[in-house]
This record gives sequence, C-alpha cells and structure tokens, in this order.
Amino acid sequence: MSENKSLAIIATKGSLDWAYPPFILASTAAALGYDVQIFFTFYGLNLVRRKLDLRISPLGNPAMPMPFPVPTVVQALPGMEYIMTAMMERKIKDKGVASIEELRDLCIEAEVKLVACQMTVDLFDYSHDDFLPCVEYGGAASFLDFAGNSDICLYI
Repeated sequence: MSENKSLAIIATKGSLDWAYPPFILASTAAALGYDVQIFFTFYGLNLVRRKLDLRISPLGNPAMPMPFPVPTVVQALPGMEYIMTAMMERKIKDKGVASIEELRDLCIEAEVKLVACQMTVDLFDYSHDDFLPCVEYGGAASFLDFAGNSDICLYI
C-alpha cells in the first residue's frame, strides 16, 4: 500500500442518480492524490458495462425535484421512468454537469481501480466482454483487503 490516503467505495446501485456519487467521489479523491478503488456489486455492475443504459425511477424517490408535483399513482404509469430519465438528462446537460461517461473516463485516466464482483457477474450470467476492458474482477475478500486498510470506506 502506498503512503497516499486511500478511499474504498462499494457501489451497489445502477440507476442514473446513484451513478454520480461513486464516480464524483472517486475522481475527486484521485485528483487529490488518493489511491481509490470502487467495488461494483449487484446492480452497481451496470456502471462499468461497456454500454450504459442508466435510468432514473421517480418511484421510491420522494425527494426527486420535479417541475410540478406528480402523484405516486402517476409515477407508476408505464413510460414515466423514461420521461423522468429524459428530464434528468436534460437538467444535467443544461446545468453543465459532467455525464457518467465523462466521470467514468476521468476515473480511468486517474487510475481508479474498478473492480467488478465476480460472484455477481456469475449470478447475473454476465460475460467479461460485457464490461469495460480496464475492469478487474474479484470477490469480497480481495476488496476487503484494500478496504480494511483504507482511510475512508463508503457504501453507496
């Protein structure tokens, strides 16, 4: 382990809104000189797939700011996930916020170690070809070796 501070992140969510925290924190920490590793497990695996198809769900997201109040029953209608995703993507673009692809590329350039949980890859019948070429594979034990010695460990 180097003398730099270190950050370990466990990413378990694979939606558009949950994709930002691990990549923003990891890229920022790497820019500050931290050794950073993100362990992607369960739905978090979607964040390191070659083709991103991230959506946002208004259901179960009561704090999601919307231009007008939308009753829960309406949020459950077919197609609302696509509408809300389009609204969020437009807001991200209009505000000049980096895309997930850009943040992910920043992490790769900064040598953030991206680790896919091999057990979850097997569970969901993914192939290593489904993921970015820079992704490494490991289990909980290999991640815990890094996380157990890290200065900061976050579960997202």
